[in-house]
Formats: sequence, structure tokens, C-alpha cells
Amino acid sequence: MLQALGLGRAEETVYTALLGRPTASAYELVRQTGLEEPEVAGILLDLSARGLVAIAAEAGGGAPDASDRGADPASDRGADRTPARYRLTPPSVALAPLLVEQRNALHRAETAFSMVTEQYRSTAAHPAGSVVEVVVGVEQVAHRFHQLQRGAQRELLVFLVGEPIAVPREEADMSESSALDRGVDFRVVASKDYLDSPGVGKDVRAAMSAGLEIRLVESLPLKMVVSDRERAMVPLDMADSGDEPSAIVVHRSGLLTALVHLFEREWAQARPLFATTTGVGADPAVDDRPTEGELEVLALLLAGISNRRAASQLGLSIRTVERRTRRLMDLAGADSRLQLGWHAARAGWL
Repeated sequence: MLQALGLGRAEETVYTALLGRPTASAYELVRQTGLEEPEVAGILLDLSARGLVAIAAEAGGGAPDASDRGADPASDRGADRTPARYRLTPPSVALAPLLVEQRNALHRAETAFSMVTEQYRSTAAHPAGSVVEVVVGVEQVAHRFHQLQRGAQRELLVFLVGEPIAVPREEADMSESSALDRGVDFRVVASKDYLDSPGVGKDVRAAMSAGLEIRLVESLPLKMVVSDRERAMVPLDMADSGDEPSAIVVHRSGLLTALVHLFEREWAQARPLFATTTGVGADPAVDDRPTEGELEVLALLLAGISNRRAASQLGLSIRTVERRTRRLMDLAGADSRLQLGWHAARAGWL
């Protein structure tokens, strides 16, 4: 874990060995870590120069002779001299500057990212280049898809149609799971044919339990993923790219706004997935009852607790509570907490 603060693997090994004891000689550290004597000696010198390690005072109160500083660990075994002993400088003091340095480096990286992104958009070869990016090939399409899903911090909006082409379903599920674990608000509109594939029902049920919201429509005009309403990816017809998978990535623009509006319109008109469990084409693997986590939220909501207080009490993000509340409303077909409470009592949820 100390490598995140700039220490090398061997340096972390020596530092951690010292962490577990008040003081130690270089020779003791060689035996404890299994590193070579010259390497341990060099590491101790470097850690001392950086203020992370200090020479410990002798038991009698005096400091070791200056000649012991940085001595080869083998000399610590001599009977005619007292081996130098080392101790850690208090980590709260010594490691704080390293933490600040890493934070500053991250800030510089974020600034550089913003500058490069804006420069790319402003110097594109043609006006459309800053708005639409064409991606061709299985690997490139899959790479950009994962970038969009894994880079989302707030929201993902997805249209699912038919069988996947460039990104295998198991890989898409991994990116999806990562987004849900981060508390990303994840909404999906799927066409009915998407559920016809083997094993999809089980995967959808697991995703819904993790917080995914999914609704169904008869058909959709296109596949799509929108990340944080800042960029979207739309596959192209393979016939237009030599039967090779291709897609366009749309950046912030009027076109992106139109795609978001298209999603919201389809979402408003779509049916929650549970509504198909008793109809033609129903998937019996999908349950229309709230999950245990949703019932915890429901109990607090019906007690008059606000979403924010419920999030605090349950140790969840506010977005997760809002997502679970929205699905409870969908399951109940309710427009208010009063209607939700009436349906919950009637359905025996609580």
C-alpha cells in the first residue's frame, strides 16, 4: 500500500519490517526481509535521507558513532562495535509530505487531461471532428465501450438490442458491475429480443439486485450507451465498414443532447421489466418482488425518513437510495409514498 505514496516494493518491505518493532539493526532487517545485505543498507540510507527512518539512540542515552551510519550490515555482526539500530520517524509526520505530493501529482494529471481533451477538440482536422469520433475494428470498439462504462461517475444510459457483436456479454457484465459498485445511476431500456438470448434472464436478475434499472419496449431504433451525459457511443451498420464492427463516439453537442432526449422518451414509454413476468415472452428468472436492500429502504421511507437520512442510516450513497426508491415505485406502480405504502401492505412486502 505504501507504493501508492512513492515507495518502491523493496523499500516498503524494509519500512513494514521496521513498523513491527521499536528498533532494528540492518542485519536483523536482512534476516527478517530476506533481502540482500547491500540492498538493505542502500534502502536504509535512502529512507534516512528522506526523513522516513532515523538512527536510534543507544540504550545508555548516546547516539551510535557516525561511522555506523550507512555501514554495511555485515559489519553489524562485529564483536568490537555496537551495530547501528534504526527506527521509524513517526509516520504521521514523515509520510504526510508524500501524501501531499501524490495529491498534487493527481491534480496535475487531471489538469493535463482537461487541457489535452480541450486542445484535441479545438484542433480536430474538420469541424465535426470535435463532436463525432469514428472507431473501427473489434478491439477499438470494445476499448472505447469499456472506457465509457468504466469512466462514468454519475450516470449510464443504455439501449440494448439483440446479440452483442464487438463486446462479449460477460465483458459487458464486468464493466456494468464495476459501475454499480461505484454507485453510478444505471438505467437500461432493452428491446424484447434482447431477452431471447440464453442466460440473459439470470444475468439481468443479478444486475437488478445490484441496483440496475431496466425497462422493456417492443423495439429500439439503435444500440447506445451514454456516459455522464458527456459522451455517447452508437454502433454503425457493419455493411458500411466492410463487415467490420464500427461505432461513432459523440461528444458534448446538440447531437448528444438529442440522444439523451431519445433515451428519456423511450424510458418514459417503456414498461418495468417485472410487468412482463406474466405475459408472453416472460422471463421467469426475473422476480417482481423487492430485494432485501430495497425493503430496508422501504421500511425507512414508510417511517417518514428522507432519502438523505435513509442513505446515512444504511451506509449507502444518496444515488443508491434514490435508485432503490425509484424501482420500488415502479414495482408498485405508485406515484407517491402513500401509494407505495398501500401497495406494500397489500402485497405483503413488510
